[in-house]
Amino acid sequence: MAQILAPSTQWQMRISKSSPNASPITSNMWSSLLWKQNKKVSPTSSAKFRVMAIKSDNSIINRLEGLLNLDITPFTDKIIAEYIWIGGTGIDVRSKSRTISKPVEHPSELPKWNYDGSSTGQAPGDDSEVILYPQAIFKDPFRGGNNILVICDSYTPQGEPIPTNKRHRAAEIFSNPKVQAEVPWYGIEQEYTLLQTNVKWPLGWPVGGYPGPQGPYYCSAGADKSFGRDISDAHYKACLYAGINISGTIGEVMPGQWEYQVGPSVGIEAGDHIWASRYILERITEQAGVVLSLDPKPIEGDWNGAGCHTNYSTKSMREDGGFEVIKKAILNLSLRHKDHISAYGEGNERRLTGKHETASINTFSWGVANRGCSIRVGRDTEKNGKGYLEDRRPTSNMDPYVATSLLAETTLLWEPTLEAEALAAQKLALKV
Repeated sequence: MAQILAPSTQWQMRISKSSPNASPITSNMWSSLLWKQNKKVSPTSSAKFRVMAIKSDNSIINRLEGLLNLDITPFTDKIIAEYIWIGGTGIDVRSKSRTISKPVEHPSELPKWNYDGSSTGQAPGDDSEVILYPQAIFKDPFRGGNNILVICDSYTPQGEPIPTNKRHRAAEIFSNPKVQAEVPWYGIEQEYTLLQTNVKWPLGWPVGGYPGPQGPYYCSAGADKSFGRDISDAHYKACLYAGINISGTIGEVMPGQWEYQVGPSVGIEAGDHIWASRYILERITEQAGVVLSLDPKPIEGDWNGAGCHTNYSTKSMREDGGFEVIKKAILNLSLRHKDHISAYGEGNERRLTGKHETASINTFSWGVANRGCSIRVGRDTEKNGKGYLEDRRPTSNMDPYVATSLLAETTLLWEPTLEAEALAAQKLALKV
C-alpha cells in the first residue's frame, strides 16, 4: 500500500440496509471468463457445457438462476444469515445458513449457534458440539437484499475459546487500554494465486509447462499477460457491496497471482475484514470453477511467492516525531523476530529466502524503501518524520487476528530489557 489514510467507520461493525436496487453476484457474470478460459477445451468438457447452458434461454441453469436471484424482501421480513468460521487447519473457512426473523444491524442481535466440530478437526466425536459466537456482520453479495454474512469465533459449550479461535486472544490485546489509546491502524495486502481446477497449475500457464519469465505480468493488461482479472474485479465489487474496507487490487509479479488491499482498519476490524474477504473470494472462485491458493510459494523456482504484507501505525507514529516511535517499534520487532516468524503463516520458509523481494527468514532487517528487508519504511515517512511501517514477513496464509494483535503486543505492551534494547539498537544502527 502506498499510504495509510483515515479508517472507515465500518470498524463499529454496523451495516446499513442494502439498496433495493443492488443485485447480488450471479453465475452469469462468469460467462465471459469461462469462454476465455476454455477456448481450447473440447465441447464435452463440463466447464464448456456450463457456459453453453448459461447461454441457453430455456435451460435448467437459467431457471435455477431465476430462483437464486429471487428478491424475497417484498414477501417476508425474514433474512438469511450465513454463519462463517475458521476450521481446524486454521486457514479453511466454513459456513452454514440459518433464517433470522428480521433484518439486523449488529452482531449482538444474532443468536449463538453450534456445529459439529468432529467434522472440522476441532472436537472429538463423543463431544463434538462447538458453539459459534457472532462477532461481525457484512452484507451478503451473493444473496443480496437484507441477507448477511456473519463472522463468528468458536467456543466450547462451557464458554472457553477452542485452540483455533485466535480472535479471542486478539480481542483481549486490542481491548487493552494502552492499545486502545494508540488506535492501531492496519493496511493488509493479501496476495493469492488462481489455479486451474483439475491440474492445480496457475491460471493462464500451459499445463505442465511455464510461461515466459517474470517481468511483463505485474499490473499488466492483455490476454497473454493477465489471467483472472474477471475474478479480481468481481471480488473487488463484492467486497465493496459487503461493506469490507477494500482499498485496491493489482495483478502480481507471477502470472496468475493477484493482490487486494484491505484497510486502513482499526484493531480487531482488520482480522474480521480479511476473513470476510477471503470467504467471498472462495465463493467467487467456486462459481468461476477456479481454485484459490494461499500457498506462500505455489511454484518453486524463479517465481515470486505470495505474502500478506501488513502496514501498521499507531497514533504516536502518525503524529509529529513519529519516526522515532517507529524506530523504537522496529527495535522491539527485531528482538521478537522468531516469535513473529512462528506466527506469520505456514510454509513461510519457502518464501522468505532473501530473493524475490523478501528478506531471509533467519535475519531481521529494516530499511527505507527496501523491499528486501523484514520491515520497510516508506520515503514519505522518512521525509515527513511520521507515518507507518510495513512488515513484509507475514505470508499469504497468515491468520490476520494473530499477525495484527502480535504487532500491537510487541510494539505497545512488550518491554525489552535495557541491555537487549541497547544491543539491538547498535546492531540495527538505530538511535531511539
